[in-house]
Amino acid sequence: MPTDRSLHLMNRMHRLLLAVTGGRLGWRASGMPMLELTTIGRSSGQRRSTMLSSPLQRDGAILVVASRGGDDRHPAWYLNLVANPEVEVVFRGGEPQTMHARVATPAERAELWPIVTRDHRNYADYQSRTRREIPLVWLEPRP
Repeated sequence: MPTDRSLHLMNRMHRLLLAVTGGRLGWRASGMPMLELTTIGRSSGQRRSTMLSSPLQRDGAILVVASRGGDDRHPAWYLNLVANPEVEVVFRGGEPQTMHARVATPAERAELWPIVTRDHRNYADYQSRTRREIPLVWLEPRP
């Protein structure tokens, strides 16, 4: 499973790629658009940002997968948005927008998981590595 250190390093490298190329590279990975998600730390109260891929978008909402590479622990960003669902999202290098994060309901997950894993097999592999059910999270525009 990925260590916290390796995840932080990957995020730093991703941001460096974006900076060095002026955003020309780095907003797509593994056939998916990328986004920068900023949450408020549930313990620290500090802003925390991470780069994520999005396997699905619908009607202005963006789906992200709290896989953490198949680890048995939820990613910190997921725990942060559960505690405080108001987040900031930069999608595909666009302008930052405040959004509301919502964990997909069991019925939504049952509908969406086969779609996500059909198009992006890595998520099915991650699910096979862990005992926890990997959550799907909608990032929705605020009204």
